Amino acid sequence: MAVTITAGLLQALFAGYRAEYQKAFEAAEPQWSRVATLVPSSTATNLYGWLGQFPMLREWIGARVLKDMAANGYTIENKLFEGTVGIKRTLVEDDQAGIFRPMFAEIGRAAAYHPDDLVFTLLNAGFTTACYDGQNFFDTEHPVYPNVDGTGTVALVSNVDIPVADPGPTWYLLDDSRVIKPLIFQERSKAELESKTNPANSDHVFDHDEYVHGVRYRCNAGFGLWQMAFASQQPLDATHYGNARKAMREFKADGGRPLKIKPKLLVVPPALEAQALALVAKDENGGNPWAGSAEVMVCDELS
Repeated sequence: MAVTITAGLLQALFAGYRAEYQKAFEAAEPQWSRVATLVPSSTATNLYGWLGQFPMLREWIGARVLKDMAANGYTIENKLFEGTVGIKRTLVEDDQAGIFRPMFAEIGRAAAYHPDDLVFTLLNAGFTTACYDGQNFFDTEHPVYPNVDGTGTVALVSNVDIPVADPGPTWYLLDDSRVIKPLIFQERSKAELESKTNPANSDHVFDHDEYVHGVRYRCNAGFGLWQMAFASQQPLDATHYGNARKAMREFKADGGRPLKIKPKLLVVPPALEAQALALVAKDENGGNPWAGSAEVMVCDELS
């Protein structure tokens, strides 16, 4: 059946598309917020000079001791992402516009899971990507100083365990118990669905006889505190899991103060799901020392 295209019809169509987009966006269950701190951004780039600073209390004798947040130079630059679809005007005229509703639901789902893609892709790249101290996020030589002012003979600390031969799939042990997480998700703008449907103010609509709808999202991911994460390519068994927990529990801040790291989240790729669940499962005889010691998160973006 032929349809007369009016501004009101196009507005109603877009409202329907937006509703499908928003419904799918809200129904999604992304995982990134378990491992990354959300940091709103108001500029092109954020400087994280406070990373590596672990506040502590001291006895108040005399005046307060002010501690500068040294600018370590770690920055996260916002990137611009988009997803765009076109709908031919002839399809709207022929009353076929409704067939695109599922596509807008998929766009909404993709927008909701986009932070997962950024955050977990970055986690996967932690062996070759630097964090605030200049070392790779997962590294054997993170510098820790004996004095709180960053002086003295540096100790080199590892948050990674890679076998000499035959490394297996990577698994991660994280502390997600604090406000500051191991990673950062920086958001400059929300994922917005926009539309171009008027030939009078859109060259594309006029030239191609096509209505354009798209998502614009400005954001990025970066590393937070390496002390809250440990990566291993050893077998996921009780021995290596215990070694990872021990290493994390022994992490100290500059000055030697224990950081009280709590490794509560075991993040694995799908290939290690069974091993991870068995490792922390309770048994009837109580013979598993690691039962309930961490929650298992299976992440599709990891390999």
